[in-house]
Amino acid sequence: MDINNTFDVIAFMSAVAGQNADKLRNFFTENAVINWHDSNESFSVEEYLRANCEYPGKWKADVIRTEAADSVTIFAAKVYNNEGFAVYVTSFAELVNGKISRLDEYFADCGEPPQWRKDMNIGKPINNFI
Repeated sequence: MDINNTFDVIAFMSAVAGQNADKLRNFFTENAVINWHDSNESFSVEEYLRANCEYPGKWKADVIRTEAADSVTIFAAKVYNNEGFAVYVTSFAELVNGKISRLDEYFADCGEPPQWRKDMNIGKPINNFI
């Protein structure tokens, strides 16, 4: 286990949103594995860099929460563009010497509750930035 669990989530997400392959590469070990569970895809670092950095559009990311335990850093972020597209991503980064050796990511749409639940008149917004 990596007791020295130092990982700069904000810098990482900035490089993700900025689609900066050179900066992103430095966050990973050479043989890291990146898994996107919602689309059932597993990537090498170079494949991940292509998928992320060649994704169309200009992006922003807001880190919502981070937690660290032993060799894992867990973080949630909102990734969005100026055209109204937005997703939440929850990431589990396993670290070795402060670099990601495995990254498991889970994406969810940003949106509103379904009408049937609105009709129940229950709940309230968690955040006002959706």
